[in-house]
Amino acid sequence: MKVPRIYIDTSVVGGCFDLEFAKWSNGLMKDFRLGHFKAIVSNVVTVELIKAPDQVRKKYAELIENGVEVIEENDKVGKLVEAYSKRKILSDKFKNDLTHIALATVYDVDLLVSWNFKHIVHFDKIRQFNAVNRELGHKLIQILSPREVTNYEEEI
Repeated sequence: MKVPRIYIDTSVVGGCFDLEFAKWSNGLMKDFRLGHFKAIVSNVVTVELIKAPDQVRKKYAELIENGVEVIEENDKVGKLVEAYSKRKILSDKFKNDLTHIALATVYDVDLLVSWNFKHIVHFDKIRQFNAVNRELGHKLIQILSPREVTNYEEEI
């Protein structure tokens, strides 16, 4: 059986140290270590984490060492971000959030996981992203929070 490829954004890594989200973010990290899922990250996540606290950067480094797939922006991703932006799904101030969605879509991941309930894990936003995806010939993107994905509840 194919191992599901899960794109995680910055919030999932940071969530490992947030009391509200830690048990599910850490549980998802355990799922990655056990090979239940294949972690996918991007250059956008790497850049966003440059100014993160040491413990968050260390957790990300551990994830990278465990053999995650790192994807990068390209022309297809840029065109999709532009299409999302033209539809005003999010303001241009949140271009990185648009880019996370476009990366996961273009690289055909099975699932995008995030704690960003305002811009990403939001019913209306997901519908808008998928309307653009469908219009441009991409598959629909599935988006959930770690709480809905992991079978583990690991504390900090």
